[in-house]
Amino acid sequence: MNMIVCIKQIIDPEAMSAGFRIDEDSNRAVPPAKGATVISPFDENAVEAALKIKDAHGGKITAISLGTNLRRDVVKMPLSAGADELILLEDEAFAGGDNWSTAHALAMAIKKIGNYDLIFCGRQSADWDAGQVGPVIAEILGLPSVTLAQKVDIIDGKARIERITDDGYEVIEASMPVLITVSNEIGGLRYPTIRGIMATKEIVPVIWKPADIGLEAYQVGAAGRHTRLVKLFQPVHDGNCEFTDGESPEEAGVNLALKLKEAKLL
Repeated sequence: MNMIVCIKQIIDPEAMSAGFRIDEDSNRAVPPAKGATVISPFDENAVEAALKIKDAHGGKITAISLGTNLRRDVVKMPLSAGADELILLEDEAFAGGDNWSTAHALAMAIKKIGNYDLIFCGRQSADWDAGQVGPVIAEILGLPSVTLAQKVDIIDGKARIERITDDGYEVIEASMPVLITVSNEIGGLRYPTIRGIMATKEIVPVIWKPADIGLEAYQVGAAGRHTRLVKLFQPVHDGNCEFTDGESPEEAGVNLALKLKEAKLL
């Protein structure tokens, strides 16, 4: 069983917002502090889904990530948890991409890897929340895709997936190879073992440039975008607090109700 998991390094969603800012010239978010990056939590769910399949059926897990200035201690996390190989699409040319150019590059890298049964992605990235890269990879590679998986099993040579719906879940059976986007209901990524952490230090990631996956610089990153980001900004939240009073709690309650009615909230 050969599995590929796509992971993304993002600004830590738990980092303090006070230092977070938007670079208006480049239309990009700047981390609040040096090193405040993590693997997208939904991608951690995808890694865990692959590890569960490996526990049950064996096989190999290849993690793949795209970006610039990728922190090795961050992107190596799947290795310390039990993945076998890490491929990094790391080059300045990959910077500033949109969902299409990112998915295109990842698809070409997966095509180069060649031998795979399952491709796992997070249901969406925890920074942009678009949920498009996984399905676009499947479309480019001509694969079936199943989104929002909460459980994945391999039964009689096929993938059996519990897919979340608005009122429960549905069970889908898919032939392999298949791409599956994984939701948080599958469970968080297991804690790395000391042995896994130590072994990871000896693993050197494979680094591919655009030419290594058969692409030119103009086809990836900002140059390969199919969309244009007009403006990125932090919303401003303004609020006013008004207190109501009265001679008694009952009168204060009546006054509050009148204020709410006046504001058309009742």
